[in-house]
Amino acid sequence: MNLPRTLTILGATGTIGVNTLDVVARHPGRFRVIALTGATQVDKLYEQCLQHRPKVAVMADERAAGDLRARLSGSGLRIEVWGGPQALIEAATLPEVDTVMAAIVGAAGLPATLAAAKKGKRILLANKETLVVSGRLFMDAIRDSGADLLPIDSEHNAIFQALPMGFSGDLAAAGVKKIWLTASGGPFRNKTREDMAKATPEQAIAHPNWVMGKKISVDSASMMNKGLEVIEAHWLFNARADQIQVVVHPQSVIHSMVEYLDGSLIAQLGTPDMRTPIAYALGFPERIEAGVNALDLLGKGLSFESPDYERFPCLKLAFDALKTGGSAPAILNAANEVAVEHFLTRRCGFADIPRAISHALEKLDPSEANDLEALLETDRTARNTAALFLESVKAA
Repeated sequence: MNLPRTLTILGATGTIGVNTLDVVARHPGRFRVIALTGATQVDKLYEQCLQHRPKVAVMADERAAGDLRARLSGSGLRIEVWGGPQALIEAATLPEVDTVMAAIVGAAGLPATLAAAKKGKRILLANKETLVVSGRLFMDAIRDSGADLLPIDSEHNAIFQALPMGFSGDLAAAGVKKIWLTASGGPFRNKTREDMAKATPEQAIAHPNWVMGKKISVDSASMMNKGLEVIEAHWLFNARADQIQVVVHPQSVIHSMVEYLDGSLIAQLGTPDMRTPIAYALGFPERIEAGVNALDLLGKGLSFESPDYERFPCLKLAFDALKTGGSAPAILNAANEVAVEHFLTRRCGFADIPRAISHALEKLDPSEANDLEALLETDRTARNTAALFLESVKAA
């Protein structure tokens, strides 16, 4: 019998983390949870600890770590509780862990994910910002350490499945002409620019197909989520910007496609449920049960549209940042995170999100950043630039 795969789940209390634990629970003995991490949701991580009994539990917030430690003290479980950003890195690099689910939202997940890559862990990458902010640095770490990298985003996971087994990173050698990233269009697909400018956070997070966290849901509404995925696809599959095509597919049945030189278009289809790509990555190269209902295509129609770059300028900004290169994607990501947070807390309008990103990209020099500290400094500067812009908009 094979030894169980040992897991650290970074971001266990988020949507991806919860779904990962759901799949893990369906396969007793196949996986062993070594470490679970969360940010501030003490109650949820406590319940996960009771069910999955990790060796280590980490709260990124030190005060929350103290609360969790107190809760677990009377449970009878011998679980170490750590706190702070450094503890996330330690959990991701534990010697007994062979697989790390990287599911912390935003640039906060970058240091721990990069550390795991340098240690040669199998990385299940759900944190797209890792590649957006530090693509070259991260992919070099994967190559140098011999780590395995499996994408969790439904689109990239679909592409991974549609590429030849053992794909080496050379699209031409694999006979690939283009990668097609599908996008649902989000809740504002048929809205006018005027309607979108008046959108509320509640409207923006009401995704028609997927159940996701608030930040990712807003990114989907602005199509920045797809823009970040374009940059991610560039690094994952060594694809130029002109080899990546975005197509709006409202039904979210086809998760992405690979176009080959012979005219073939190979797609991965499935029910819109993140447990499918999670199970594919957890079990790879085997396929395992995910608890997902089978897709019923009978009586259903599939439609496709070109993206509207005028109504969704964030998508164009992402393509532009990819073409510019250097730290431009890091600037784009940081400004977007700040703008989305301002929007969710009603400190700016939906239309201010692309305005803040554009301002940061114009204001800051997209220099080359070859180490983590330089990238994090770029991230901090871009955040400050976007925040100051949004404050000036609010005061005007």
